[in-house]
Amino acid sequence: MKKIKIERMNHAKNLPLPSYASNNCSGLDLYAANTKDIIIKKGNIEIISTGLKVSLENNLEGQIRPRSGLALKHGITVLNSPGTIDSDYRGEIKIILINHGNSRFVVKRGMRIAQLVIIKVEKIKWNEKKISLNTKRKDSGFGSTGLRKW
Repeated sequence: MKKIKIERMNHAKNLPLPSYASNNCSGLDLYAANTKDIIIKKGNIEIISTGLKVSLENNLEGQIRPRSGLALKHGITVLNSPGTIDSDYRGEIKIILINHGNSRFVVKRGMRIAQLVIIKVEKIKWNEKKISLNTKRKDSGFGSTGLRKW
């Protein structure tokens, strides 16, 4: 298991560090570090503080993803999902939430608001050449493989 440097800012000192809800979870739960309740009205967007900073190694990326329970039960999701934390970013992790639900949603301090998944990133170099269309799909796009009947 890889160790990642993390800093809890003053406004998050009494909150838990991101954690896995079970042994086989991919995402670490992130907690809201707001000092007062934040109301997200229907159709509105709010930035929620986590009070955390991380130091990722080169070739690692932090991805911010929605929590399925918030999406299903309340229509709350991460707007720029997945959000990216680059290895050279050292600022506070903040979560952009949007309310697609039918009523206002209250973000309370310590609430689990998103997930953090750490992944390896492969760096590439472009090799500019003509690309062959010799595949089943050729240059067809969305829906080109059709619907499958089971």
